[in-house]
Amino acid sequence: MTDLIALVDRFGRRHNSLRISITDRCNIRCFYCMPEHNAEFLPRSSVLTFEEIERLARLMVHRCGVRDIRITGGEPLVRRDCVELVAMLAKIEGLADLSMTTNGILLREKAVELRSAGLQRLNISLDTLDEATFVKITRRSGVDQVIAGIDAAIEAGFESIKLNALAIRGISESELVGLVRFAIERGVTLRFIEFMPLDSDRAWQSADVLSGDACLELLSRAFGQVTPAGREHLSSPAETFVLSSEGREGTIGIIRSVTRPFCGDCNRLRLTADGGLRNCLFAQTETPLRDAMRDGCDDDMLIQKIQQCVGEKHAAHGIDSNNFRPPDRPMHAIGG
Repeated sequence: MTDLIALVDRFGRRHNSLRISITDRCNIRCFYCMPEHNAEFLPRSSVLTFEEIERLARLMVHRCGVRDIRITGGEPLVRRDCVELVAMLAKIEGLADLSMTTNGILLREKAVELRSAGLQRLNISLDTLDEATFVKITRRSGVDQVIAGIDAAIEAGFESIKLNALAIRGISESELVGLVRFAIERGVTLRFIEFMPLDSDRAWQSADVLSGDACLELLSRAFGQVTPAGREHLSSPAETFVLSSEGREGTIGIIRSVTRPFCGDCNRLRLTADGGLRNCLFAQTETPLRDAMRDGCDDDMLIQKIQQCVGEKHAAHGIDSNNFRPPDRPMHAIGG
């Protein structure tokens, strides 16, 4: 039996969670992620094949102690035969959790297949319930399709469904209460994520962030007491809170990625659609694994490259520092 090679960085953080982007393409154009027009996408030959993804995932589970994998994009459901990849990853012995982040546009048609293939959990982006606001954010129509996808996912019986809403000043204030009621009615968890500097247009400013504190203040006014409930686990990015609406209790999460970073407990690595391993969402460098595999690199050498990437991780993303600069890639090209 091969010894486990734990992915521990110089700050003692153990990395056992992997985000795998399977495409940089998307069917909407959210301003916080992509340009409205003329987005540049990877040529198909540059994107990892399912076999290459499965090889890296299996290696990191069996040899490096990775225990959970999240499939991301772009929008993962736009990649042809993505259900087949889910089935391949679900068969990896030792993988404890397999999840996906999606914008929900195509979820109604795919929910049952994804669940049957072995997908356990879903995170679905939902910034608004209003079509006009949806169009303002995404530069496309489709909020009804997202809601239909959420309902289909609930019917399909996933172990967990979480809704993710970005907290953006000037937009989100009028959305919070309706989103919370929507989530409570459907028995799912809603999480508000502070707006981060990952937009293609490089228009982000700190003043655009609706802080976690501001969200909680608005929710307290609408629902009364909002009770802290800690974190699901140490490395979870979300602080959870309990509140009630019309006699029904619900759980919300606040992810303070800007105002209260949780870098000290980070356990995540990210693999881009073209095979770049990133030790932080805001990393300025990547470790290229695709070309190494295509050049015949064996598993031991791949693990050395992965270890090197982990070893180069900084203590924090540094958004609150004076010398911070956003990554060269926008969000859709990095993977959530």
